[in-house]
Amino acid sequence: MISEEKTTKTADPTISREEAIGILNTPDDQLDELVARAGELREKYKGKHVGIHILTNARSGNCSQDCAYCAQSCRSKASIDKYRWVGDEKLYRNNDFVDKYHLSRHCIGLSGMKFTDKEIEELAVRIRKMKESGTHLCCSIGFLTEKQAHILRDVGLDRINHNLNSSRAYYSHICSTHTFDQRVANIKMLQSVGFEICSGGIIGMGESKEDVVDMLLELREINPEAIPINFLLPIEGTPLGDIDTSGLTTEYCLKVLCLARLMVPQADIRCAAGREIYFKGEEKRLLTVVNSIFASGYLTENGQGMEDTIKAITDAGFTYEVESA
Repeated sequence: MISEEKTTKTADPTISREEAIGILNTPDDQLDELVARAGELREKYKGKHVGIHILTNARSGNCSQDCAYCAQSCRSKASIDKYRWVGDEKLYRNNDFVDKYHLSRHCIGLSGMKFTDKEIEELAVRIRKMKESGTHLCCSIGFLTEKQAHILRDVGLDRINHNLNSSRAYYSHICSTHTFDQRVANIKMLQSVGFEICSGGIIGMGESKEDVVDMLLELREINPEAIPINFLLPIEGTPLGDIDTSGLTTEYCLKVLCLARLMVPQADIRCAAGREIYFKGEEKRLLTVVNSIFASGYLTENGQGMEDTIKAITDAGFTYEVESA
């Protein structure tokens, strides 16, 4: 007998590459129709609920990678705090905050590409403690070995974030110290260990619409549980600090999110960095498409506070709740 979930999944139309490019070229006066189309799938799989996540920058700066968008990269001259490990008091306080507000997930970011087994074991101790309260956790942690992945899985880490960031064809324009294929291989290894995957990208780094489509096609193949879409916040001191972001209109950004929903309809589509800039006053249309957002900041950049985030959700007619295990 075929389950209802599998039946509904196969019933969703598959978007071709040509159709996807056409969606990004949707005339602005037809945007409401596109939002409604994406909104039907959002409600079908996610109801009216919005997952709220907070992000702790647990290890900041001193990264060996040269990602052009990142304030923590080896070629960034941005003025940021740098530390090997955030204080336990702040880490656990943020975890308590997630529990207090019944948020979906505590996301923990660690700068860097590789970690020693000792560093992973130190992290595992902290994850085990945070899991005592049942908090859903996600780590953004670069490239793990399979041994390290098992260490973290064994102490209860639920999910790992590893973004594709852009298309395979465009990736060398934003990073030269590792490859797109290395990212894909890392994700597949993590899936084989049993992790849920959070993987998305950044829009506004000079890529073409075709690059956006190709990234989403790769993500459809990976089929992650969550797809965070970031809209570039140029950071002074990074190679992209002066890039022109005038193309990131609210309308275009909505088209990207609609396309993500249409291409991977059962995933949590998250509007991540840039939400407060590019969607101010458009929360109703935004939440019609996405079912997941961050509150209180993005690693080295500030964001909307928790109370204002909750108000934006409820004013738009949606609710927020804890993500199921």
